[in-house]
Amino acid sequence: MYAIVDIETTGGHASANGITEVAICIHDGKKIIQRFSTLVNPGRDIPIFIRALTGITNEMVQEAPPFEDVAADIYHLLHGKIFVAHNVNFDFSFIRYHLGRAGYDLQCSKLCTVRLGRKIMPGMPSYSLGKLCRHLGIDNESRHRAAGDAEATAQLFSLLLQNDTSNHIKEALKQRSREQVLPANLPKKDIDQLPFSPGVYYFHDQKGKVIYVGKARNIKKRVCSHFSGNNPGLQRQEFLRNIHHVSYQDCGTELIAFVLEAVEIKRLWPKYNRSLKRFEHAYGLYAFEDQSGYLRLAVDKRRKLTNPLYTCNSLLDGRNLLLRLIDDFELCPKFCFIQTNNEPCTGANEQLCACTGHETVEDYNKKVNRAIDELKQALPTFAIRDEGRKNDEHSCILVEKGQFYGMGYISHYFNADNLEQLKNFLTPYPSNDYIRNMVANYAIKYPERTMVFGG
Repeated sequence: MYAIVDIETTGGHASANGITEVAICIHDGKKIIQRFSTLVNPGRDIPIFIRALTGITNEMVQEAPPFEDVAADIYHLLHGKIFVAHNVNFDFSFIRYHLGRAGYDLQCSKLCTVRLGRKIMPGMPSYSLGKLCRHLGIDNESRHRAAGDAEATAQLFSLLLQNDTSNHIKEALKQRSREQVLPANLPKKDIDQLPFSPGVYYFHDQKGKVIYVGKARNIKKRVCSHFSGNNPGLQRQEFLRNIHHVSYQDCGTELIAFVLEAVEIKRLWPKYNRSLKRFEHAYGLYAFEDQSGYLRLAVDKRRKLTNPLYTCNSLLDGRNLLLRLIDDFELCPKFCFIQTNNEPCTGANEQLCACTGHETVEDYNKKVNRAIDELKQALPTFAIRDEGRKNDEHSCILVEKGQFYGMGYISHYFNADNLEQLKNFLTPYPSNDYIRNMVANYAIKYPERTMVFGG
């Protein structure tokens, strides 16, 4: 037995919107044997654009029952049936969420007439309900009303049952299929071709634009996890509706996948990625020349299009670094903005300090340059050699003077101890502090996979 369902709502996601109308057609596999339809008082205003689309006004639902009053009838109609709808995950998410609030736990198999239509009737110009019905000659005089759309979906479902010569419906209902949890517009073949290896995956919209980038230790398992559960939130429901295609890059190791994800999010700026878009260390150590020609060191907030000598998470970290350089190289605390009062300089040689004019520009700048050189030399150059995508290769990540240089894949037999030669086999990528710290921490954790250059 099938329950063909259509609903009208006040918005696009269940957790913050109400249902205004519910229609259910019970179908025995040949014909409709029972119909149920009711307006529902959503307990909130119906937005004007939805009123215009559906024709359901606030006045029409004012005397209608709230969902809690019809929940028992709806639950008993759906319980034990196969839940069928056009873009089933939308209708199911609303019905299940509001039944749950009323104390009913709906658990049933689902069928999506969008997905089934693509399989059983391929080549249609569109699989939206209205255009599909017009193409197939199905009348629907109450478009965007639950009863009319449920009736039209039931007629469409009858045609799908009649034309299903390849048993797509039977296959979709198999417990192992899990196809009905997929977004309506995502072909199952996209999931079937995903590997079980580490990598980066991309969700694309209808025009092919990347809308989400993710990394995974197991690409197929991670991609499928996006579609499990029935989260009724706005972001997830909108996200699922916009997924039309999945692509991927095999990476060999989880570390390569983590790095590539960070690079790709910065490059593509996908709509649904929130994390990693703005991650940067908050402060940097900068060097600049003042009007008198003296080199000055200062810790300041990171700003776009600047290249600090060193980055740090907090102002305190930067201050401690500056204090060490001041002590080690006898720099002027005032010229490093550590001492900001008008008192005499607290440096080691305050009587001969640059801030009093007793130390020449040339002599002072030599000390600053030595401090900068030591800071740069302290930044490591190393490569991480790890598993590759195939048995005959290794993955390789290079950090040069503390900055992420790039990554790629090299032969098992390649001797990677020559830095310049190694760089010829790697693809350079933009560096950022998130990547640098992630790679550095991995090198500390797995020293046996790390090759240090120049030390």
